Amino acid sequence: MKRVGKPVFFIVLVLIAALTYTAFFGIYTYNGDIQNTIVKGANDIRWGIDIRGGVDVTFSPPEGYDATDDEMAAAESVIKVRLVTQNITDSEVYTDYNKDRIIVRFPWKADETNFDPQSAIAELGETAMLTFREGKEVDESGKPTGVTAENIILTGSDVKKAEPRVLQDKNQYVVSLELEESGKQKFADATTRLAGKGVISIWMDDVLISYPNVDDPITDGNAMISGGFTAASAKDLADKINSGALPFKLETENYNAINPTLGLGAKDAMVLAGGIAFALVAIFIIAIYRLPGVVAMIALTGQMACTIAAITGFFPFIPSFTLTLPGIAGIILSIGVGVDANVITSERIKEEINTGKSLDGCIDLGYSRAFTAIFDSNITVVFVAVILMGAFGPPSSLFATILSPLFRFFGQSTAGAVYSFGYTLLVGIILNFVFGVTASRLMLKSLSKFKPLRKAWLYGGKK
Repeated sequence: MKRVGKPVFFIVLVLIAALTYTAFFGIYTYNGDIQNTIVKGANDIRWGIDIRGGVDVTFSPPEGYDATDDEMAAAESVIKVRLVTQNITDSEVYTDYNKDRIIVRFPWKADETNFDPQSAIAELGETAMLTFREGKEVDESGKPTGVTAENIILTGSDVKKAEPRVLQDKNQYVVSLELEESGKQKFADATTRLAGKGVISIWMDDVLISYPNVDDPITDGNAMISGGFTAASAKDLADKINSGALPFKLETENYNAINPTLGLGAKDAMVLAGGIAFALVAIFIIAIYRLPGVVAMIALTGQMACTIAAITGFFPFIPSFTLTLPGIAGIILSIGVGVDANVITSERIKEEINTGKSLDGCIDLGYSRAFTAIFDSNITVVFVAVILMGAFGPPSSLFATILSPLFRFFGQSTAGAVYSFGYTLLVGIILNFVFGVTASRLMLKSLSKFKPLRKAWLYGGKK
């Protein structure tokens, strides 16, 4: 590593302190009684059903309308997409095809004060607006902008049906699209103009769900969308397209509030236990490893704060997240893995010091020799977290797509509490490399430049 100057420790310390404060307490401005959120804090976390309760609602078509199984599957897809779009991962969606009912359970919003089920379910009951647009220009929040916002080629009413199919000669899954008379000419004009050089993106509300390239003009109202589909992903896209043209509006049949299975008391107990454990670990690691122990605890504080930030939506590129009790367990487990990494490194430094090498050489050798063990142990946990997020997360998520071949044999669960565990565990392990390996090394190398701190016993050696 290049030479690290004395100020580096203080720079890293200030950055971690600022991150910790803002991650836990947020930044807000007030205009009279109106609070404006600049940076979300821990109080803005959306807690899962198991901690805070939520809403149980049953949707159905209007009275007298006999919905087909395809229509019910499309309606279910709409609701799942809306839940995921709102970053509500702790939810359950069940469809009763015999009675034309869709049962949905999801948690309260973070800032919910009235706990009114009717207002909570208002958004989910709306029929999604499907649009086909030119290009795929999006703004910072992922919404259509520019040409894409202005040029709507088709709406849901122009689509007759979409179906998943397999091309036997190519052994390839595709989505076939059949248009109504109202959409044939509009689609023909657009595909003729964009053939070989453009994209037609497909949107549900303001959510981009697909963006196929236009290869040839399509003038007969029948198109095929291809692009590495599996059987499941082809059906998923077809359901989403069909959902935009539902001939009925979902109506609320009945609803009620759900009491938490464990509640805020269990959450508070878990947080308290984690805090006590963190304090005991700090005392132990500082007593055994001294200065490296102090640096390790600063790094672990930064890791924990950054994990909270990744849940609240602190970072613009990471959306907010629903935190369940298993999610809290994932945070605690990742902190434990971080402690393990720092113990390995501190022990290696201690061993090198006892051999009589120079202090700078001992620090460099300690971190380099510990890295392989840290990487091996952490990467196995990453694999587990990725599998959990793929198996129990939204079917359209990155990890679910990567692991889709496995789900052909074992099936896939819905998003929920296990997904929260996988998410917090994965975030914590990644941050362990940032703070437990990189930041701690920078801080310790910086402190070792101060003459009073160059005594071997401060690094675990003998006095």
